[in-house]
Amino acid sequence: VEEQRARWERKHNRTAKELLETEHKYLEQLDLVVTFFVTILKAKGTLKPAVLETIFGPLESIYSASHVLSLHLERGNLGSGLENFCQNLELYGHYAENLEQANKTLKEQLRKNKSFRRFKKLQETRPQFQGRKLEDLLPLPLQRLCQYKHFLRDLLENTSPSSAEYQKLAKAMKSVSEVLRWVQDTIHERENSLQLLRVQKLLKGQKTQVLTPGRWYIREGWLSVVPSKGEELKRRMFFLFSDIFIATKPCHPLHPLNSNKLACQAVYPLHQCVVDKVFGHTQSQGGLLSLSFPHKTLLLMSSDQQDINDWYQSLTAAVR
Repeated sequence: VEEQRARWERKHNRTAKELLETEHKYLEQLDLVVTFFVTILKAKGTLKPAVLETIFGPLESIYSASHVLSLHLERGNLGSGLENFCQNLELYGHYAENLEQANKTLKEQLRKNKSFRRFKKLQETRPQFQGRKLEDLLPLPLQRLCQYKHFLRDLLENTSPSSAEYQKLAKAMKSVSEVLRWVQDTIHERENSLQLLRVQKLLKGQKTQVLTPGRWYIREGWLSVVPSKGEELKRRMFFLFSDIFIATKPCHPLHPLNSNKLACQAVYPLHQCVVDKVFGHTQSQGGLLSLSFPHKTLLLMSSDQQDINDWYQSLTAAVR
């Protein structure tokens, strides 16, 4: 038991030391942005206050919270330092929500605002930046949030569950995990919006409304439609979302405007769809799926066995 305790303590101390060292490094990097960008830009008035706020969000408050945390860690107040720090974790969630808009505004200002463009270039040539750009430093808080979770997990594993510190660390771990989930959901929603927008732009005309709140993109790909009367197979591009299944075909390659777009042929609502595998259960070449809707049955074929299996799983999950 004594040996086990000593081993725990060694690992615990090693993790605490690493947490402090990486916190110092993180603070140095945040300091570059706060000192050489936020503070000077505020004083110079190169950017309007609203624009400054959009680009940097709550970065100064994040920096202050980390500074206080590092002081606690230096004094060895691990549990209470982290517990206290977790009261500021919401800043990270708001930072994540703002990041897309921040990047957009930054690009816009670099395009439009000549004095800001010059200022940014000048600051980034300072030796402290070591060749890093402002764009490399802005995502740091979100990367650090993931690191906090790993450190807390390691600390918990090497702390006696009966100690008071364990309770504080467990509380901090819960807070970090919740905010991390919030950040990941924000990123996931952003990626989904970009996918919906991409598909909307691929489709000819505006008749098919892809951008709908609550809709999730799942997958896309080419499948052959088997016609009911012995005609030849038709290759079509399909898009699967959480509530609809869209069939499209390429526009004419010589069309002056839409040569690289897809024409929507049908939109099938999934809430009354029944999916069946007609063949493709064995290790045969490819397979055939049947999609039954109230007024239509679609037979879809692929010569790739794995592809048909993936489509079958995605479709059944989406219908369910």
